[in-house]
Amino acid sequence: MEKPETLENFYRTRLGVLPSEIIRKIGHFNVFRLDDFKGGEAAHPMPYSRKDYYKISLISGGNEVHYADKIMTVKQNMLLFANPQIPYNWAPTGPEVRAVFCVFTEDFFKGYGNIREYPLYRPDGTPVLDLTDEEALQVKAIYEKMFAEIASDYPYKYDVLRGLVLELIHIALKLRPGMISQPGKTDSNASERITGLFLELLERQFPIESTLQAIHLRTAGEYAKQLNLHVNHLNKVLKDSTGKTTTALIAERIALEARALLKHTNWNISEIAACLGFEDLSHFIKFFKKYAQVTPKDFRK
Repeated sequence: MEKPETLENFYRTRLGVLPSEIIRKIGHFNVFRLDDFKGGEAAHPMPYSRKDYYKISLISGGNEVHYADKIMTVKQNMLLFANPQIPYNWAPTGPEVRAVFCVFTEDFFKGYGNIREYPLYRPDGTPVLDLTDEEALQVKAIYEKMFAEIASDYPYKYDVLRGLVLELIHIALKLRPGMISQPGKTDSNASERITGLFLELLERQFPIESTLQAIHLRTAGEYAKQLNLHVNHLNKVLKDSTGKTTTALIAERIALEARALLKHTNWNISEIAACLGFEDLSHFIKFFKKYAQVTPKDFRK
């Protein structure tokens, strides 16, 4: 499974530098213009991948955004709220793309509330806003405040910057009040989106291509936490949309991968069990027999 891009790698690969404060500070924050990037990166699409940081981008010009299971096209101005749980990319579809964006880790808001609770960051939320030129100017003014604040020597500037990030979130919600809904109350489209995000997250763990690789999510609770949902709500959505529980869907996919590894590799059964998240070989044998009606050893014959 592809590892998420870290904030350190972001600096190294995109800017060619690693600021010292990323090492010193917990809860890092920074703000950039696209022109700050080395090598004219504006001309190239961003890879489809996960990051380990949050990113809020104001992009002007034609763009296409791939976010989890969705594709969104924006012709004028776009405000994109990206988070570590969901892979995404954006690619320019026209010339003269301009952008400003801020990046920050979840620790930046530690002790200041849960950033994931906002509708923009929930799995059933819409992370992309198509803005008019007038709306884009309102948002750009907040970024200009960020640039001025981060360059200042004010000792509490990071508190001010937290407030400006929240201002970006709230201005987006005010511009699109229909995005605000009570957590847990989903319509059919939201349920389909959650199902799609779960299945995409499940598939991202496979295929297993090395004995050094292992799946990281095994239980319904772990998937629910990654999707920022209560496990009971995730179970209900998946049961309604697929007819199967979260646990059953996870188990079926693991069993499918187990069959492939037993058939197409010469790894020993203990190695396969470990890759699939089983610490005890006997538990893996019992699990496999439940789904294949034979033991792993007999399946290989």
